[in-house]
Formats: sequence, structure tokens, C-alpha cells
Amino acid sequence: MAGGHVTRGDLAHLAFLQRENDFRHHSYDQELEQYQRVRMGDPEGAVKAMHHGGTGTLSRDPLRNAQYLFVAYVTMATRYAIEGGLEQNVAYNISDLYIQQADRCTTPEAVDELYPEVLAFFARRVAEARKAHVVARPIVRCLDEIDQHLHEPFRIDDIAGALQLNPSYLSTLFKQEMGCTFTDYVRRRRVEVAVNMLLNSDYSCAEIAHYLAFSSQSYFNRVFQRETGLSPAAYRTRYNRRSLVSMREGKTQ
Repeated sequence: MAGGHVTRGDLAHLAFLQRENDFRHHSYDQELEQYQRVRMGDPEGAVKAMHHGGTGTLSRDPLRNAQYLFVAYVTMATRYAIEGGLEQNVAYNISDLYIQQADRCTTPEAVDELYPEVLAFFARRVAEARKAHVVARPIVRCLDEIDQHLHEPFRIDDIAGALQLNPSYLSTLFKQEMGCTFTDYVRRRRVEVAVNMLLNSDYSCAEIAHYLAFSSQSYFNRVFQRETGLSPAAYRTRYNRRSLVSMREGKTQ
């Protein structure tokens, strides 16, 4: 790297090495699934969907590289655990403890062993937090159904049918338990996922709108700006260069 800056030549060389080694970054869909399971409080599902390792080179030292990747991984898991209802202080304390464990590891293999453990631990604590805050079991199941279908159009009738509940009953119960309407909640969840995609993927705004089942990009832009105060493009520009430390301190929005 000339003068400490990344150049086009550096990127071209990295792409060549990746092709030579048949390296592929896993898709955003694959990465998202494990974190969604954390947010849903599903330890077994999170571990089953787990993807880690081989996601880039942050250091030439194998151990340090493994530790850096683990910090990035735990940062994402922490975000989703908080979205799932885990108290921020608890989530950040878990993050700190596992990063300290990774820092004490002496081999990359030892760091790798922490991935399923931290993922399952976060998911279990989210499940506990959900039970404490959401009394009605149908709403817990409803939230899971919503998360599984964010990438396709659906109505409360569809979710009610899957849960074998009356739509009117589910609508009333949802408002009582969650403090907002079903439609408002789904809209906010889609925006939350869109935020993660804007910050952690290379998908265009149009692709994100389609991926999250918005009827059009213009509608996606309006909804996103109403929820965050910024357009999707402006949000990405403002926040996509925040450091991992800033993310862990909760300074991203």
C-alpha cells in the first residue's frame, strides 16, 4: 500500500488472491440468519445458522486476525441482541467478557471455539429478556413469524393464519403487549434490517427495498426517512465509516 493508503492495485491484488484460493465472502442472507436467530432468542437456530471465519484478512498474524474478526462478529451479535430486547448494559458486558476471552486465546483455533458459545449465550439471554417483557406467548410466536417473513409481503391475516389465531384477536393482543400496531412494528423492523444492510453490505438502496418487500424504492425512501430522519443513501454516507469501537459503545443509530 502506497503511503499507507489502500489503492486500486491493492484491491485488484486481493481479488486475484481470492480467486486463486476460491475464496468467497458468504452472502448477506447467510450472515443475517444467524443474527436474526439471536434477536429471536433461538440458541439452537443461531448456532445451526452460524457463519464465521474466512471473512477477510485484517492482519497478517493468524491469531490477531482471528481476534479482530471475532470482535467484529461479537459487535454484530451485540446489536441484534439489543434489538431482541436484551438490556444494553447486559449486552455490552457480555460483549466485553467474550472479547476479553478471545484476547487471552493463544491460537486461532481457540478463538474459533468461542463463536458458537457467544452466539448461543446471547440468544439465551434474549429469550430470557423476551419472557420477562412479553407475557403473552402468542406474541412471542408472532414476532418470530414476522422476522422470518420480512423479505416478502404479508398481512396480519397471514401471520394469524400461521398461528391459528383470529386476526382481530391477534391485532388487539399485539397492541396491548407491544404498545404499537402490527403494521407499525413490521415497518420499524424492516427499517432496522435495512439499517444493518446499509452499514454492513454493498447492496444498493434499490436492492434493499426489493429485498425487504417494499412496494417501490420511493416508498422505501419515504418510510426510512420518516423512521430515521435521513434518506437511506444519506444514512449510509453518514454512518458506514464508524469504527468498531464506536459501534460497541452504542454510538451508531
